Amino acid sequence: MRLLALIGALAVIVAIAAAIFFFGGFWSVAENQDDPGIVSWALASVRGASVARHATEAPPANLDEPATAEAGARVYSTIGCVNCHGGPGVKWAKFSEGLKPVPADLAAMAKERTPSELFWVIKNGVKFTGMPSFGLAGASDQDIWSIVAFVRKLPTVTEADYKTWTTSP
Repeated sequence: MRLLALIGALAVIVAIAAAIFFFGGFWSVAENQDDPGIVSWALASVRGASVARHATEAPPANLDEPATAEAGARVYSTIGCVNCHGGPGVKWAKFSEGLKPVPADLAAMAKERTPSELFWVIKNGVKFTGMPSFGLAGASDQDIWSIVAFVRKLPTVTEADYKTWTTSP
């Protein structure tokens, strides 16, 4: 019984110390300081599990059509994706260098994530990453799916293709 009382007392002390540490402002929220490895790992793990669980919307039938990817390139370049993620032959905006975590490499994400997961992230955004909700910003589901089609094709898109797709009507 004393052991349980000791464990309970230690738990209360740890909870009070944690509250003082976090709510007392001792934890730095500065973006220019790296999080401890365990925090970065935990955030990435929670983020990945959340996206996988919530991404349930089925892709449209036209996702693999070239015209859909080309339309997605135009939307990608106009709604702001290129600012943080860059594009074939296009560097990202200078401000995105200050984001932590660093904006995702979308050519790698195209291989790692399902179309439904890509759609969910673009539509809903991701807390604590700087990734906004383009659904809240007014992008239609059709536009978001076209971006997904473009991102999936991104590993093979040339600079010339991207320039053509983003400058044509």
